Amino acid sequence: MARYTGPKNRICRIFGEPILGSGKNLGKNSNPPGQHGPSRKRKTASEYAIQLKEKQKAKYTYGLLEKQFRNTYVEAARLKGATGENLIKLLEARLDNTIYRMGMAPTRPAARQMVSHKHIMVNGEVVNIPSYTMKPGDIIELKPKSKANNDVTGQIRGKGQKISWVDWNEKEMKGTYIAHPERESVPENIKEQLIVELYSK
Repeated sequence: MARYTGPKNRICRIFGEPILGSGKNLGKNSNPPGQHGPSRKRKTASEYAIQLKEKQKAKYTYGLLEKQFRNTYVEAARLKGATGENLIKLLEARLDNTIYRMGMAPTRPAARQMVSHKHIMVNGEVVNIPSYTMKPGDIIELKPKSKANNDVTGQIRGKGQKISWVDWNEKEMKGTYIAHPERESVPENIKEQLIVELYSK
């Protein structure tokens, strides 16, 4: 199962945002990585560089590699409506991201691991594919055996108040994917139009 396994803090420093993990070290060292990070005079980035950086940010945020991200973009382009908004909706509808939004896991990589280790059931069936696309009305819950596992249940924090497109029942350890989110509801700082412009070239 392909995924990014490199240094997370380095990625946070490249983008200046805590897109992987807590970003707790950004305050100590917010300079770009590399030997000359603090002092190197950087030229004004080209239009292509800005678009590419935005795509890379989205890839790292949602935990996709290039081929998978491009396939998601192609699917978004096929759908009706704005391609950029469709892309964000498809990324948010991934099973691992939905688990993260529900607060069942503290990070997206942790949510991905929960799925791949077969702790998660969707509509009563075990699903171990992190990229599984959720549909409105789908119900997510822990397997009965996993509900008794303190290592699994100890990660559950519950969803944030601003995440309105999923529901979470803490008592039953069960959640519902209510609807695809509107772009303005998604808190990620991603300029999806730049990604569309990049792939349109």
